[in-house]
Parts: sequence; C-alpha cells; structure tokens
Amino acid sequence: MRVVAGDYRGRKLKSLSGDNTRPTTDKVKESIFNMIGPYLDGGLVLDLFAGSGGLAIEAVSRGAAHAVCVDRSYPAIKIIRENIGITKEPEKFTVLKMDAKQALKEFAGNQQQFDYIFLDPPYAKQELLLQLEQMVQADLMTTHAVIVCETAKEVDMPERIGTLAQSRRQVYGITAVTIYRNEG
Repeated sequence: MRVVAGDYRGRKLKSLSGDNTRPTTDKVKESIFNMIGPYLDGGLVLDLFAGSGGLAIEAVSRGAAHAVCVDRSYPAIKIIRENIGITKEPEKFTVLKMDAKQALKEFAGNQQQFDYIFLDPPYAKQELLLQLEQMVQADLMTTHAVIVCETAKEVDMPERIGTLAQSRRQVYGITAVTIYRNEG
C-alpha cells in the first residue's frame, strides 16, 4: 500500500495485519480520487473508519488542508500515527480513538463541518445509512461536501439521503464505491 499521488506520492504505508480490516487498494484509491477530483483545493477531511489512515493521507497529499482520522481500535490508531509520521507533516492530521457514533456526537456538539467524508466501515458491521442520516441532521457537511462510501458490492445504497444525492457508483471486485454530493 502506498500514497498514489500528490505531495507524498510513492511513500509506503503500513496496514494492519489480520482479517479485521481491509485497506483500500491502491487501484480503488486512485479510482476514488479520479471520481471526486484528482486534486483537492483545501478543505477538511473526515475518515470515520480510518483503519490505516490511507484515504485521509491520500486526501492531504492531494491538497486537502487537514484530515481527522477516527478509529476505535488501538492497533489501528498506532498504525495511523506511524503512517502520518511518514508524511513529515503531522500538524495536518488529527487522530481520535473513538467509535463512529461517539465521534459523530462530538462533531455535532462542536458544530464541525467537513468538505470530504470517507466511510469505509467493516463490511459486517455497516450502519452507513443511519450514519449518513445522522450527519445530515447534525449539519456536519459543508454545502458542497463529497461523501465516499465503500461497501460490499451487494449493498444497495439509496439515490438520496436527505440533502445528499448519489452521483456515482462503481464496483471493483467485492467492493462498491458510492459517491454522494451534498446539495444542501
């Protein structure tokens, strides 16, 4: 696993061992950024199920101003911090050890808004629809935010969720990538 493009291009990233995580492959990561715009013009990123932090690091490498990486696992937090160290710009990242539900409550309380949100939860424990609805209700997204959801290819995501409109869906092997844009 490596950073595909941008300031950190080519830097190797560590991933967690075991079956609990499935890091986004370089091919899928490159496809995601080709769909949302290969380079970002600033903005705040939320990687809610960060795992190794690969998507957040890729976003900052491609121009995002800051990324918040959330994961509930101590081993994941350790790997995220090591991978952020590879960037030599740790000030561009915030790492939070908490579950998604707790993080969403905290962001709502802080009235925090994100420009890019990456949701790649463990396939067996997906509550994406509920989490997306909570984000819309809590106004956690900027007006033109982009939300990227990775799911098992069998998961059928709705066309609309509140102010979110599905703009693209692509299948890569067992993984489906669904992109929403906030039209709020």
